[in-house]
Amino acid sequence: MHEGALTRLRPVPHSRFRLFVLHHAGGSHLGYRGWVRHFPADWEICLLDAPGRARRADEEPVRDAAALAEHMHRVIRPELDRPFGLFGHSMGALVAYELTRRLTDGANPPVWLGASAWSPEPGPEHAEPRHLVSADRLREAIATMGGTPRHALEDPDLWSYVEPLMRADLELVDTWSPDPQAEPLRVPLSVFGGTEDRGMTPERLAGWADHVEGGFAHHTLPGDHFYFTGRTADVVSRIVKDVEPLLA
Repeated sequence: MHEGALTRLRPVPHSRFRLFVLHHAGGSHLGYRGWVRHFPADWEICLLDAPGRARRADEEPVRDAAALAEHMHRVIRPELDRPFGLFGHSMGALVAYELTRRLTDGANPPVWLGASAWSPEPGPEHAEPRHLVSADRLREAIATMGGTPRHALEDPDLWSYVEPLMRADLELVDTWSPDPQAEPLRVPLSVFGGTEDRGMTPERLAGWADHVEGGFAHHTLPGDHFYFTGRTADVVSRIVKDVEPLLA
């Protein structure tokens, strides 16, 4: 069940902490493999894949955030036998947020949540849903966000794979709206973003403070939506610095 949904590059049988990493729209765990070596040796890093990519490429993508959060809950449920946290980038942060809301109702809540380049504060994607625009405008939107090689957008064969997956993932993001009855999260939160990210500005990310009651840290780094490109070690060191006091 859920074969291929979770990847452990460095199994740590007696790990002190387990971190689940959720990828961005159009992405997969492959974009985060290089992160694993920067974490402490006694942390176990679990990279998650949503349906429709990597080893799950033959599965239909999930177009609803709540449904994907429920799906991922089933994937990680057997792995919650030690202190754990979640980190997601962009779409992955949205799903991590929804997943954290479900997990905090249980007997074993997350120790920490890391949200990168996404905020529950409303933005322009709701006024003009990106998953409905023309192919040319979608290419331009993806290029502006970064993170996808230009040749993948221009090569017809690669685009035939990228386009439907991106439309499905962006539909998940663009159609999400917060539950008006949701209480603020009681989990310590670290927010990460780039100074030049036009979709998720530092001001929009700061709006997270209204959605949490636990600790709140806001890390702003140089760069765009994929600000961590070329500075993975720096981002990981900030994650570790925020999490370690919670494990003491």
